[in-house]
Amino acid sequence: MYTFLLVLLIIDAFILAAAVLMQAGKGGGVAANFGGASSSTASVIGSRQAGDLLTKTSWWGGGIFIFLAFVLQLMSTRASGPRSILDDIATPAPAQSQAVPGTTPAPTPSAIPLEQSPTVPPQP
Repeated sequence: MYTFLLVLLIIDAFILAAAVLMQAGKGGGVAANFGGASSSTASVIGSRQAGDLLTKTSWWGGGIFIFLAFVLQLMSTRASGPRSILDDIATPAPAQSQAVPGTTPAPTPSAIPLEQSPTVPPQP
């Protein structure tokens, strides 16, 4: 799902860039002050309906781009959230009963027969 949305975002970016670059400049801006803008109203496509279509494509493309970027950002942070080191400490490691070479393991209390159990002397 993440890869599909990422591909949609990339396609939308290309469509948005094309729609913005094909639009004719409306105000001229700084270029008009220095004589760079011409007084003729000739445009690349030549009709007002094409300008409306490109404007709507730009707005929709920008909205879809922002939405997809937000959704992808949420999906990426949920997948790899921060972990606490206390989670590793809270689960005890299983006890490994490995004997150290050269030593005899201590007998467990259940392994000592009752006849051989040590007696505690009475306290005076």
